[in-house]
Amino acid sequence: MRRTRALWAACLLLLAAPASAAEPTTVFAAASLKNALDEAGKAFAAESGIPVRASYAASSALARQIEQGAPADLFASADLEWMDYLAARKLIRPETRVNLLANRLVVVAPKDARVTEATFTPDWFSRTLGPDGRLATGEVNSVPIGKYAKAAFETLGLWAQVQPRLAQADNVRAALALVSRGEAPLGVVYESDARSDPGVKVVGVFPEGSHPPVVYPFAVTAEAKGDGGARFLAYLRSKAARRFFEAQGFTMIGEGASQ
Repeated sequence: MRRTRALWAACLLLLAAPASAAEPTTVFAAASLKNALDEAGKAFAAESGIPVRASYAASSALARQIEQGAPADLFASADLEWMDYLAARKLIRPETRVNLLANRLVVVAPKDARVTEATFTPDWFSRTLGPDGRLATGEVNSVPIGKYAKAAFETLGLWAQVQPRLAQADNVRAALALVSRGEAPLGVVYESDARSDPGVKVVGVFPEGSHPPVVYPFAVTAEAKGDGGARFLAYLRSKAARRFFEAQGFTMIGEGASQ
């Protein structure tokens, strides 16, 4: 009798125990995606029961971390080159790769600065930066925002002038912070970053064609565990996720966005 009661008690304890939590999915994403992906991740977790853990940095740094074995289920880059870098090393699942988002390149200034609208001329940058001011952006040889900025300034014939005045940051959010704190009078960031920080204002949008299109490719990594990365990517491509991206200034690309 006592044995029977003990067995029933054990069964009741098992039934009362909470179900084990789903395995989190880990996303390595460009720093500019933070606000939108944080919101999308919360919504996805509530719907699917799968928590999302995100690591944000420059796409260059994240791609190299994945190459060195860092555990990531999904990679989101701010340019095509760093996704190509992983693809060439067979570190993503090519059938999952999609160009999901587009963005715009803008010039920002501190919110309270008395700065007129950018004219993209040598005189305007010289006058606005002053004798000692720096122009903040990402590192121009590897960080996507810096690479886009360099290409745009070269196209506009301004590179020789602005190059000595650059403050090159590790990622776009670090460059944004320099402007927001008033440590740099100007910065080149993405439109989505400018929307995320009330301490800055957009004073110019780079002319279309002055730089390669700002495209964000996403892909499940080759070493992804379980199906969480693929399921989160499917959610990000859905209409349900569109509002999170558009609220931050991104545009969903037809190729990546499902109907």
